[in-house]
Amino acid sequence: MVCLFLINKTYLPFQLHKRYSRMILNHLWGLYTHPKEEWHSIEERHESYFYSLSHIAIISLIPVLMSYYSAAHLGWSIGVGDIIKLTPNSAMLMSIGMYFGLMVGVISLAILIHELAKAFDAAPTYTQSLELAAYTATPLFMVGFAAFFPVLWFVMLIGLVGLTYSVYLLYAGTPILMHIPEGKGFIYASSVVTCGLVLLAILMAASVILWSMGMGPVYVG
Repeated sequence: MVCLFLINKTYLPFQLHKRYSRMILNHLWGLYTHPKEEWHSIEERHESYFYSLSHIAIISLIPVLMSYYSAAHLGWSIGVGDIIKLTPNSAMLMSIGMYFGLMVGVISLAILIHELAKAFDAAPTYTQSLELAAYTATPLFMVGFAAFFPVLWFVMLIGLVGLTYSVYLLYAGTPILMHIPEGKGFIYASSVVTCGLVLLAILMAASVILWSMGMGPVYVG
């Protein structure tokens, strides 16, 4: 009986993790191949708050790990001059800061979505708001794979594509998840984009302040 209990304690979390991973991959594939239909699928079977947080936690690892590897081992090319590399310790610290920054950014965006809903006669739960923020941010986070080719113009180009698709997902998903007409959804989504840009500016300002306090990158050579 004790052995059976221990096996279940070990097996159930593994199965739960496997289930969440499969659902995340299914939703990702759907949002890229048939976004509006996938938004309806997400709306019909809302996942738990924990699932939405798990999605953000996993997807945020992509730009973080890619940035660490490119900064510490590959080196960045900005078009002129030598390749720019960071020491492994500095790259690690910058990556940890990026991870928490991305997590805080998406959760803050979800709070903004939830609070803005009142002005558009919508009444989403916080989990719905977090779903919209998490899935909208996903294409932008997937841009992290571009860091395998760490050339500034290339990463910026892929980043622009990812940002464009994230904005498209926001405009497509807002009226579906918020249960409002498309006209109101367009204005609602535009308000979220504006707030998102303000939030990005705040995060960038915070980064500059931290760098000025001696917490900036340490370069090799």
